[in-house]
Amino acid sequence: QVQLVGSGGGLVQAGGSLRLSCAASGSIFSINTMGWYRQAPGKQRELVASITSGGITNYADSVKGRFTISRDNAKNTVYLQMNSLKPEDTTVYYCNARGVVTTSYRYPEVWGQGTLVTVSS
Repeated sequence: QVQLVGSGGGLVQAGGSLRLSCAASGSIFSINTMGWYRQAPGKQRELVASITSGGITNYADSVKGRFTISRDNAKNTVYLQMNSLKPEDTTVYYCNARGVVTTSYRYPEVWGQGTLVTVSS
């Protein structure tokens, strides 16, 4: 069984920074893409940023230039450095992994439990 455990959320003032981390555990051989999504109340979950095992990144327009995604393939961990945070960034952030290959199974997609980010004005 594969689990994603996220951490690093919290309360920060506008203009501040936070770093989210998400570690995948299990008998993992490889993970194709890891990323972060967020979902505000009453809205659809949206992609914040993603990164492939080869390092190709993708960002939502709303976070380009402010957020940086990175990953450590050896540790099956993805990071999201969030700078210049705005109140509108406040919501729950979810870690996501796609194309997870373990010693016994291939998971199309796995989600973490979510971590709350609150940006005060």
